[in-house]
Amino acid sequence: MANNNKHTGPNVPALRFPEFSGEWIESKLGDIADFSKGAGISKDQRSEEGNPCILYGELYTRYKSEVITNVFSKTALPDSELVKSKSNDIIIPASGETAEDIATARCVPFDNILLGGDLNIIRLHEQDGKFFSYQLNGVRKYNIATVAQGVSVVHLHAGDLKGITVKYPSHIAEQEKISQILGLIDDRIATQSKIIEEQETFLKSLADKLFLQNNHYCQLSEIVNIVKGKQLNADTLSETGDYYVMNGGITPSGYYSEYNVPAGAISISEGGNSCGYVQFNEKPFWSGGHCYSLQCRTNLVDYKYIYYYLKTKEADVMALRIGSGLPNIQKKDIEKFTISYPSLQLQKQFVKALDALSGKINTEKNLLEKYCQQKSYLLSQMFI
Repeated sequence: MANNNKHTGPNVPALRFPEFSGEWIESKLGDIADFSKGAGISKDQRSEEGNPCILYGELYTRYKSEVITNVFSKTALPDSELVKSKSNDIIIPASGETAEDIATARCVPFDNILLGGDLNIIRLHEQDGKFFSYQLNGVRKYNIATVAQGVSVVHLHAGDLKGITVKYPSHIAEQEKISQILGLIDDRIATQSKIIEEQETFLKSLADKLFLQNNHYCQLSEIVNIVKGKQLNADTLSETGDYYVMNGGITPSGYYSEYNVPAGAISISEGGNSCGYVQFNEKPFWSGGHCYSLQCRTNLVDYKYIYYYLKTKEADVMALRIGSGLPNIQKKDIEKFTISYPSLQLQKQFVKALDALSGKINTEKNLLEKYCQQKSYLLSQMFI
């Protein structure tokens, strides 16, 4: 693969395999594919026996033979009305909560997969489905999102998809080679994600076993002060900056020029769908109005031990939430949360063991981020 210095132009990608040349073809999606929809199969019609089936909401993983396991056993539809895939089909959700959610294209690699009714099916005449699924899910994702219609429920109609402009090489061999290299990266991302998942499961299992040795109990308010953050106006935040802002989610809501919590602090999300999320902050940060920070007030309990205990019990912390539209956790309820601990010497031994495993997990997460960055780069450079 090399930078495309020999031939540049509006229909030539920046990065290309050296054996290919010439400008790419530009056309409307409707000119190179037929469009249809799946058939009505509900989740309650699935069982452990029947035909493999893909429904809406199941498009967010890359399908392989070993993971297409959702099957149905009964449906009101006769066989003649069931819709089955052909390998190379592309499927896109027909409706969802947001335009960004439904702008997700996936290629079905197998014949005879039952396709649910809330799916748009794009059946290409001659081209490589994997290549076009990467293009539609990459550089064309914004174009798909802009043609979606609706407010509370967003719909994506076949007629709108037909007008999407696509660009592709005339030789299907080039299409297949591009999708092959991206597929290999996807495989590596999936493997890396599995490694992280397994290590996080092991970390929780190890922590659970360690915490069984605890013989002292107290309420959280007896060992820490729980401090609610200060809300910032959205227009004061930036996309980059010196200090990140935690404000109810699991990722920063922006960046700010100052911090109000020093490095090495525990934070707990106070409001929103992620309220109860426990985080250890290696860097100083700004705690927003929907974030609690914990300040240690005793030398009987190691501060990092408190973090590991709360993180392991995160589901119980989240269970403290009240409200439905915008759930939140009251300060008084977190203060009453019970924490158990052994001797200070054992606490430090626990923290040392858990820190070592956490460090390994963070290394694997950094590697996963690099793979994702590599894929994003290729998507931006290998397509037009």
